[in-house]
Amino acid sequence: MAGYDMTTDSNTQAPATPVGNNDLIYQLDDTPAFAPAIFAALQHVLASFVGIITPTLIVGSALGLGAHVPYLVSMALFVSGLGTFVQAKRIGPIGSGLLCLQGTSFGFLSVVLSAGFIVKGRGASEEEILATLFGICFCAAFVEIAFSQFINKLRKIITPVVTGTIICLMGLSLIKVGMTDLAGGYGAADLGALHHLALGGLVLGTIVLLNRASSQVLRLSAVIIGLTLGFAVAWFTGRVDFANMAEVPLISVPQPFKYGFGFDWIAFVPIAVIFLITPLETAGDLTANSIISRQPVKGPLYMRRIKSGVLADGCNSAVAAMFNSLPMTTFSQNNGVIQLTGVASRHVAFYIAGILVLLGLFPVVGAVLQLMPKPVLGGATLIMFGTVAVAGIKILSEAGLHRRNVLIVAISLGLGLGVAGVPDVLSHMPDVLKNIFGSPITIGAFSAIVLNIFLPDEQQEVEEDDYDPEAHLHTVLQNRQDDDSVDDSSLKTLSRDLTPDARTS
Repeated sequence: MAGYDMTTDSNTQAPATPVGNNDLIYQLDDTPAFAPAIFAALQHVLASFVGIITPTLIVGSALGLGAHVPYLVSMALFVSGLGTFVQAKRIGPIGSGLLCLQGTSFGFLSVVLSAGFIVKGRGASEEEILATLFGICFCAAFVEIAFSQFINKLRKIITPVVTGTIICLMGLSLIKVGMTDLAGGYGAADLGALHHLALGGLVLGTIVLLNRASSQVLRLSAVIIGLTLGFAVAWFTGRVDFANMAEVPLISVPQPFKYGFGFDWIAFVPIAVIFLITPLETAGDLTANSIISRQPVKGPLYMRRIKSGVLADGCNSAVAAMFNSLPMTTFSQNNGVIQLTGVASRHVAFYIAGILVLLGLFPVVGAVLQLMPKPVLGGATLIMFGTVAVAGIKILSEAGLHRRNVLIVAISLGLGLGVAGVPDVLSHMPDVLKNIFGSPITIGAFSAIVLNIFLPDEQQEVEEDDYDPEAHLHTVLQNRQDDDSVDDSSLKTLSRDLTPDARTS
């Protein structure tokens, strides 16, 4: 990413001006012709397609929801299209008005699986599991809706050290899922067989090689190319069976709460916690998007975008649960696509939304993806989950790993990974506490938040007067001018500090 001139006067609301070779062909409110708009839209869809569908595939596989997976994948694509339209169009106070693609969030994967296993352990049917999951997610989405209006005020509680710890725990707790799939999947009689490892290794190796390619197009498409290659090899070696494809219906009709509406307080708490964390990542993604799109990153317009964008995330997650899909968030992948294409026009989002909705209406897409062998999916998700953990580490490093923060991180990670590795440690607790704190995310988040509140931060008090977030952001961008990575997580921890309240508090 090229360096940026951050000398904008916040009173005039003029956007920060990029310097270097990152000039935009189409600005935020420009209306491109059909050909460049559809070309840019297709690149956004390709860059985000795997991220949209993979959480649904993993949940369906782990919870044994095979018959419902094609429909669930269709709904994931359908609601991603709706959410993308709302985020870009800005309906009333809802939506950032930026070219932001909405998709199913990996951040909720571990807690959704945990909730699903709680319900399944009680002998619930597949439909009852889905009814409870979507009912919980619908109610929990209102936590983010409320949080969006106070995102600035809670910065002293949900700080980068808390966010980084929880995101790190998310990734680390999911790595077991990716590795199990790579080895053949849960319940496989030949778990760890060489042919499983070879197929998963092929996908993993392909993604690694393409990520080191000089072409940015190849890097953006690395995951989808790796999955396609793995799927093709599995097909030619007789490991993909299309025999049941004839039974797949032609059209998926979106039905609100198709499986009913259920609720469980014990499963609700961990999911509600994550709804307090993902808005902070969304704020960072919107900040990065604003910079790339030559929009202000301070002042009333910027603050309105952040609040409206996070509000859209919460509303879109509620709509997603209503239409039988997992919670949604603003994707960071499309920031790299904007840089690649030079198209920041939010009108392109309408084409993206249309493509996703159309894909979601045809369940054959989900049915084909369901046939993907577990090692193929595992080879890709192992990298994805590891990347989530690393994103948390990056946030922690930017927060500063001095003595206080190290203590918070060490205790929180120890508790979170400890209960994941030795669940019997809670065996003598009441069932309510056992189910709540049996989630590594919940106990890790609780620990990080409590310690962050009660442990004094002497270093922050010493450095606070000399800290200029605008100058810090400029430094980060300068340091990254030779790094064209799609991941803008280095900006996430700064978005909070560039708001008017943060600069005066």
